[in-house]
Amino acid sequence: MSSNMLKKRLKEGKACVCGWLAIPNGFSAEVMAQCGWDAVTVDIQHGVQDYQSMVTCFQAMDKYPITPLVRVPWNEPGIIGKVLDGGAWGVICPMVNTAAEAKALVSYSLYPPKGKRSNGPIRAGAYGEATPYQATANDEVLIIPMIETQEAIDNIDAILDVPGVSGIYVGPSDLGLSLGLVPKLDREEPQVLKIYEKLTTACKKRGLFAGIHNGTPAYAARAFAMGFQLCTIANDSGLLAQAAKAAVNGFRKDVGASADK
Repeated sequence: MSSNMLKKRLKEGKACVCGWLAIPNGFSAEVMAQCGWDAVTVDIQHGVQDYQSMVTCFQAMDKYPITPLVRVPWNEPGIIGKVLDGGAWGVICPMVNTAAEAKALVSYSLYPPKGKRSNGPIRAGAYGEATPYQATANDEVLIIPMIETQEAIDNIDAILDVPGVSGIYVGPSDLGLSLGLVPKLDREEPQVLKIYEKLTTACKKRGLFAGIHNGTPAYAARAFAMGFQLCTIANDSGLLAQAAKAAVNGFRKDVGASADK
């Protein structure tokens, strides 16, 4: 198996920027993969992706120097093993609230004796060169529980102490809902910023990374300054909409200005 370059960059303490694929299309994935991201995540939870479209996106991105990740729909062994077999080098798992749930996630992601992952790396095995995939997969796969609730915040130390957990990924929208706030990404509430500090401090103490989903490049850079290392910016459909709206509004503004002369 080739080296997981995202894992290497994270261990070196570098800022890592992540793209996000909600659109189930190989061409859009290929375009995103050319844009300089360190990693690109196929979202099977809230995107309109499924397993087959994930494989198509991975195939489209294979020739580019990005690490393919997947956000799975739930902490369930079948889908976690399947996305890893399909070529994911990391699993982002929603709603991990306890150490027991984190242990389950790790067990589903790793081969014995460290876990219970079933053998059958139908695509991932193709990455093997001189060394078989199964011999190195446990060392290369990133296992990333999402922290999205007050319960998870309360249990953060126990979650991070689970052997095999690589880091965490914060979902600001669900976190807000859990706290009785509106769901949104780039949060400014003092209570949330204090939570972010608690989470990043706990990760840093253990030599693990913290990731977070952001709505804008400016907030993503701010998140890195706060201690987050893996920073996602919006998603493909959101970035497409932003660029399209800017083009349309720019046109209408210029046409209006010309018409007034």
